[in-house]
Amino acid sequence: MMFILLKLFFPPPFLIKAMSVICVLSLGNVGLSEVRGNHMQYSKFLNIGGRKPVGKKILASSRTGMLIAYTPPFLAGAASFGIFPDGDLRFLLVKSTLTFHFFKRVLEVLFVHRYSGGMEVESLITITLSYFISSVFFIYAQQLAQGLPEPAMDLMYPGLMLFLIGISGNFYHHRLLSKLRSNRDKEYRVPKGGLFELVICPHYLFEMLGFLGISLVAQTLYAFSYTVGSSLYLMGRSYVTRRWYLSRFKDFPKDVKALIPCVF
Repeated sequence: MMFILLKLFFPPPFLIKAMSVICVLSLGNVGLSEVRGNHMQYSKFLNIGGRKPVGKKILASSRTGMLIAYTPPFLAGAASFGIFPDGDLRFLLVKSTLTFHFFKRVLEVLFVHRYSGGMEVESLITITLSYFISSVFFIYAQQLAQGLPEPAMDLMYPGLMLFLIGISGNFYHHRLLSKLRSNRDKEYRVPKGGLFELVICPHYLFEMLGFLGISLVAQTLYAFSYTVGSSLYLMGRSYVTRRWYLSRFKDFPKDVKALIPCVF
């Protein structure tokens, strides 16, 4: 089974293999930490599970923090067009989809999202480095694959379609979230509409689909490993989010799942 899966990827050098393992383990561990109550300190989980008194934390506004987090990986993607101007269509699509993903995030921070809390600087540094390093290795792994024999099965176009579905669904549900309150309204509400009727974090689900799409376009071990690792993190984050809504809202519908309709 593993041999068959490996035939779907470009043969990775040792560095990419090592970084792929580190990526899965580190992101998976963060997801497990979320379930255990050790949350990344931002948004509604800012003051939950922290080990330091709130007054001693260095905070940034959520909008500023997320803008700082998303800008470096976006710039890394944009810079890759100049650093690696040559390459095949697959490489161009990987650079384009990854750059567009983070460009969309920057635009959403500026014009879509409504924020009510702050962000601990320690978490901000961790998130920023994670996004930036992952983007760099996404592109670097694809550069190393240039000139190598193509994988046994070409998944580039199905991956592109999945990316478009994922990024569209993610944006749509972010828009629904933004309509729950005005800029001056700081209260949380149970989101409605779209897949919110079935799961509490459909935006996470579509983000997973988007990154799965990019990894299918790339067909590198690192891209797939990042998708697995980030999915493990989002599973943990969505599980905790559902638990938070259950504790905060007595009328929260019990049949609404965390991430995957009717399953999880």
